[in-house]
Amino acid sequence: MSHLRQNIITRDWVIIASDRGARPYDLPPKPRPEQAINTYEPSCPFCPGNEAMAADELARTPGQGPWRLRVIQNKYPALVPEGDRVRRVDGIYRTMTGVGRHEVIVEHPRHDLMTATLPLADLESLIMTYRGRYLEAHKDPRIESVVIFKNHGERAGTSLLHPHSQLAATPVVPNQIRIRVEEAIRYFDDTGECVFCRTLREELKDRERIVTETDHFVGFVPYAALSPYHFWIFPRRHMSSFDAINDTEVRDLARNLHEVLAKMYQGLNNPDYNYSIRSMPTRSGPTDYFHWYLTIVPRITRTAGFELGSGMFINSTSPEESAAFLRGVSLPEQDSSGA
Repeated sequence: MSHLRQNIITRDWVIIASDRGARPYDLPPKPRPEQAINTYEPSCPFCPGNEAMAADELARTPGQGPWRLRVIQNKYPALVPEGDRVRRVDGIYRTMTGVGRHEVIVEHPRHDLMTATLPLADLESLIMTYRGRYLEAHKDPRIESVVIFKNHGERAGTSLLHPHSQLAATPVVPNQIRIRVEEAIRYFDDTGECVFCRTLREELKDRERIVTETDHFVGFVPYAALSPYHFWIFPRRHMSSFDAINDTEVRDLARNLHEVLAKMYQGLNNPDYNYSIRSMPTRSGPTDYFHWYLTIVPRITRTAGFELGSGMFINSTSPEESAAFLRGVSLPEQDSSGA
């Protein structure tokens, strides 16, 4: 029988209706892209040797010689770095100039790899770059919020196959982030503790939805997951903003993310997914009530009329089933040297 669960962090209600959906072993097979594509694509602007096809370069790793990672301007940006932040109000109509940042992080020279199959050393470098670009965007007084995200696969919104992530820095605080902050403040006022720390403590005690544990991070399927295999990675240390992560934690996050993406790749037939880093708005300092985290949403199901009409989601796989399935996915040994 179906039942409803509430996410204490977002206040969203979710309908858990396991009888409606396919079990993990019913997922349709999906070919893995690297079996059908080349390591280099002459028409790809992200492949080595094709740098002139892309927009301006902002950074690279290493700084000299052949690159392993590049940061470039988005050639078709949603926000641009030039200009002033100007707000206009005309009655009920409100507008603002589209200033900000929209960057692309090219994760690896090889066209046929993906984040789930990157060598661990390259994933560590990627997260180091996330932190560096976050800090760089934070310096801009016009910026109110920084979102680091990845779209993997057509259903997740990607337009180029070559492995890449993006950073978008906005001149306003998006409403979804504002709501999470407001709910965190409300919980802290009521209880005197961080709702994220409390959630992590309860999940570690219950252990039914835990999938990945490393020294500094815990990965789990939320109690009120919006969709099948919806996943959160929480830092064990309380940090309001992603830029507070230290080098040791960067390397540990890479190991945790590497494991869960590999499990999804192997167990869910390389699903399309989005991941993003949810952090405090950039103008806010450290707080006792907010705790940054990384969220992964496999695009296994589609948003339909009920979700659009109600704002509620129907999850056809229970969070406990999702977590148990991912825990059971065995991974082959991989070279972590970055060669």
